[in-house]
Amino acid sequence: MKILGYELRRERRSATIENPTIPVSAKNFLEFFGIQSGNLPSVTIDSALRVPAVAAAVSFLSGSLANLPLHAFKPKGEGSERIKGGIQKLLNEAPNPEWTSFGWRKYFWQQVFTGGRGVSWIERNGSSVVAIWPMDPSATVVKRVNGRKVYVFDGKVEYPASDVIDVPFMLKKDQISVYSPIVLGEKAIQLALAMGDYAGGFFAGGGVPPLALKGPLPTGADGIKRAKEDIKRAIDAAKGKSESIFPIPAGYELVPVGFDPQKGQMTEARRFQIEEIARVYNLPPVFLQDLTHGVKANVEQQDLHLVKHVISQLAKALEEELNLKIFGPRSNGRYAEHNLDALMRGDFKSRIEALARGVQTAQMTPNEARKLENRPPKDKGDELYIQGATVPLGSQPVLQQPPAEQENDEDKGNGDGNDTEA
Repeated sequence: MKILGYELRRERRSATIENPTIPVSAKNFLEFFGIQSGNLPSVTIDSALRVPAVAAAVSFLSGSLANLPLHAFKPKGEGSERIKGGIQKLLNEAPNPEWTSFGWRKYFWQQVFTGGRGVSWIERNGSSVVAIWPMDPSATVVKRVNGRKVYVFDGKVEYPASDVIDVPFMLKKDQISVYSPIVLGEKAIQLALAMGDYAGGFFAGGGVPPLALKGPLPTGADGIKRAKEDIKRAIDAAKGKSESIFPIPAGYELVPVGFDPQKGQMTEARRFQIEEIARVYNLPPVFLQDLTHGVKANVEQQDLHLVKHVISQLAKALEEELNLKIFGPRSNGRYAEHNLDALMRGDFKSRIEALARGVQTAQMTPNEARKLENRPPKDKGDELYIQGATVPLGSQPVLQQPPAEQENDEDKGNGDGNDTEA
């Protein structure tokens, strides 16, 4: 559809985000566990969150980003200072009368890591921002009208892009639709669901795999059916009485059908799915509680990877969107910024050592360090200090002995006649 020469593009959503008729590349892998590709479970947001690794990734990332303090700043002299009240309270305390800042941002990021997009509407009174309201992305249609991007919420209300905070997980080439991480990791999630269902069915049956009756079977369909029912009743009776032995007719043998999950390495396969899902979210596996390959050295490096290559990028995406939509293209030096130092809040030793080093190297005053720890200021705490041993190279004065001490040293060498010339 075209309006005034512009093509109208709409973001389309569906109840299920996969086509179960498409065969997966790991077809033989699934058949190894007795799972047919046509029986693969459909992947939706709700079903994907039943996979522990997906739920852990979404909860961990959204909670970590929402936990970061978010402050607004304005220019002051050669630096900047934190804005008091107004937009500062909206961002860091409560965006509206119904939501806390943590709750709003966690919900926002949960939508990014499930459906692929987080959106919030900015309520204004003239040029002033009075509230920020989270929006349900599944009820929001993004389209272009006369070349401008607009957001239609619940099919009724239309908002311009300048009033909507929008952070996508990954944009498609039309710059409107988004890729969902659950869609991108669809096959890995399908495998995890299928193996979970298989394992659940296996243990729900008392750990008894599908069996085949081997021996001189009776003729006719009815006779085979009766034999099968007799064996089934015997197995059910044994399970009901917690007996490990049950009788079968002489000359017959029960043969397992399919593969032993242990020999088929199902545990290893399910653990591998954790790594696959971690790749979708660019998360180190240790943050999905998988320490299979974790040692002290690489776990510490993965912690650095999380901050430098995951959290900082996502925080930057929200900061830039807030700066553009709240302060406008001409922000006059005002900006919003996360405090990534909050990630160190759980490591008391490293945090205190970093603050001490900042004070000792004159990078911050004692009161600035105390403020980061929510402690009251102290007298003379607004001065910069530096250790006295830190001086420019070559500026240390040469100490000379007093004349009296020099004379005493000469007398010591001439009084006993025991000096030896060099």
